Amino acid sequence: MAGLSFRERIRRAFADGPPETELVAPRTAAIALILLDLELAPELLLIERATREGDPWSGHMALPGGHREPSDADLAATAERETLEEVGLDLQANGERVGRLSDCQPVRGVPIAVRPFVYLLRARPTLVLSAEVRRALWAPVAPLLGGAQATFTLSREGQRLQFPAWDLEGRLVWGLTYRVLDEFFRRFNRVSAQE
Repeated sequence: MAGLSFRERIRRAFADGPPETELVAPRTAAIALILLDLELAPELLLIERATREGDPWSGHMALPGGHREPSDADLAATAERETLEEVGLDLQANGERVGRLSDCQPVRGVPIAVRPFVYLLRARPTLVLSAEVRRALWAPVAPLLGGAQATFTLSREGQRLQFPAWDLEGRLVWGLTYRVLDEFFRRFNRVSAQE
């Protein structure tokens, strides 16, 4: 990438992020968008959730994260704790939190609000997956910058709803995860266009 480094582009993209406010909802959660700052080909971490009865996101591609616990100091602590639990990555020790994205809710009508945080890593960590995670995937950032490449169809209450998606090794990234990544890429692309 000519001009600014990937790390500097990310920092600029989040220089004017939303202020830290309390997230008000019946249930709250946080997720971590983790970027690996490789000089030639930056990557991001996605997980494939394990198949579990009663889990509305069972088997889906996602970002590490989960529900806020009473012991979590704030939602960033939730994202960091959940990442450590799910993939064995200590973001406080190995990552740099550079900002956050807009709060969002899943399309399935689950009464939960989610706050995404963005972290940068300098080196590829060794991941240790919990029983909640089937697999982890480091996806190259460059092919995703242009937007959706596929469509996910959800059948709900007799309707077929279509959503933009990315196809990564035969697994679709859609819904909340897609929207979070799409907002990130829009911010990143704005900074890149200003060079």
